[in-house]
Parts: sequence; C-alpha cells; structure tokens
Amino acid sequence: MAYMLMMVEPVEQRRERGVEAGKMVYDRMLAFAGDLKRRGVLKAVESLTAQDDGARVQVREGRRRVVDGPFAEAKEMVGGIFVVDVPTLDEAVAIAAECPAAEWCTVEVRKIGPCWT
Repeated sequence: MAYMLMMVEPVEQRRERGVEAGKMVYDRMLAFAGDLKRRGVLKAVESLTAQDDGARVQVREGRRRVVDGPFAEAKEMVGGIFVVDVPTLDEAVAIAAECPAAEWCTVEVRKIGPCWT
C-alpha cells in the first residue's frame, strides 16, 4: 500500500532559518531518504521550492487562468513529499515519526488511492 508523507511547514520558516541551517536540515532529509531506500520502502521523494516559485491554475468554462497567490494569509505550505510502500497506515505513521522534518513541521500521512474513497 502506498502512502504519501507531506511535509507541511510554516510559510516563513525557510527564510527565517537561513541558507546554512537550511542546508543542514536538507542533508538530514537526504540521509532519511537514503535510509528508506535501503529499507526498500521508498517509492518517490521530492523537495519543493518556496511557493513564490509556483503558480495556481484553474480551468473554468474551458478557459485557463492563473489565479492570484500565494496568499498572505496562508500559514503553511507543502515543502516536499515522500511516497512509501508499506502494508499499513500504522507503519507509514511510524516512518513519519522517524522523519527529521517532524521536528520543525507537520508530516501529514495520506493513503494513495482513488479520490472517491
């Protein structure tokens, strides 16, 4: 069963942390990913840049538009994801608790599957 671990972090955290400290936590995350790979449970891992580097797209009545955002009132953003393949939610939660990012953000664990379930 595949589960996505989403790193949900405060929007300003990276700026406040600074580049050097950011590199140190990134190295910890790389080591965590390496451990999951050695254990044979890692399916995918990606880090995301700040939301300022992205876009928000909607299609309404057949017309594409890029909408305003990110919004100032947003307090959190998805900073990265891990996809792990483990038999149960409990095992995915245990892995999330091992994740270094759980020390500075929330790790949201979601089962991957059809959106109607």
